[in-house]
Amino acid sequence: MARRWSGWLLWAVAMMTVAGCASTPAASGGQFVGRAVKVDGHAAYYQVFVPRNAAASRGQLPVILFLHGSGERGRDGRRQTQAGLGPYLRQHTSTFPALVVLPQTPDDQEWSGENNRIALAALDAAIAEFGADPQRQYLTGMSMGGYGSWNIALEHPDRFAAIAPVCGAVLSPHQSRPDLQVEAVAGQRDPYAAIAQRLRNVPIWMFHGALDDLVPPDDDRKLHAAFQQAGAKDVRYTEYPEGNHNAWDATYADAAMWAWMFAQNR
Repeated sequence: MARRWSGWLLWAVAMMTVAGCASTPAASGGQFVGRAVKVDGHAAYYQVFVPRNAAASRGQLPVILFLHGSGERGRDGRRQTQAGLGPYLRQHTSTFPALVVLPQTPDDQEWSGENNRIALAALDAAIAEFGADPQRQYLTGMSMGGYGSWNIALEHPDRFAAIAPVCGAVLSPHQSRPDLQVEAVAGQRDPYAAIAQRLRNVPIWMFHGALDDLVPPDDDRKLHAAFQQAGAKDVRYTEYPEGNHNAWDATYADAAMWAWMFAQNR
């Protein structure tokens, strides 16, 4: 019994260490707070951006699940805030109006399987802790996280009010990364049509750089055409003519994208 109590005490101390001293943002601006979730017996660390005056908006906060790219993988629970949406949030701590959940995959792993379950468990925990509106859940990811956005959306087509994949794709662009794919449709004769049929009623806005030589925009072009063919409710595609792989800085700096996203409701 003493050994079991000791184990739980160590777990509680670890959780408090990850969380840090502050769980409520200062009135002058939002802030990141560290958290951990346990899935299938494993602890995973993630970050939550809590907007200013979150307590006053409890029950009405929109919430975004952000999936990072390959370069932010690890187990430190912080690197996923250093590219993509994280830097934008740091530049707009006093004005960004939504809760943002930023999970992290371990090195050399993709957004699939247990990592997707961890991401959703972190999202659920943040909704419960900070009082987000379950009808205003949004999903976005960049590069590898763009693939992950499709994977999670296909598994949970009725959960998110809108999704915004950035420079993602459907099939792997490199033989060296065969697991970088949208798994649910990988074996389909027409994976683009399969995605479009399943998600045609979900508001979606895709973004890509026309000059992307790491994850070429071909799959997003095919997806957009498939959604149009399927009579999708609201599916948009923006391709930056001079953009390479980094389409995320322009996307997350786009006020029109945020206005569109936050206007969506389940």
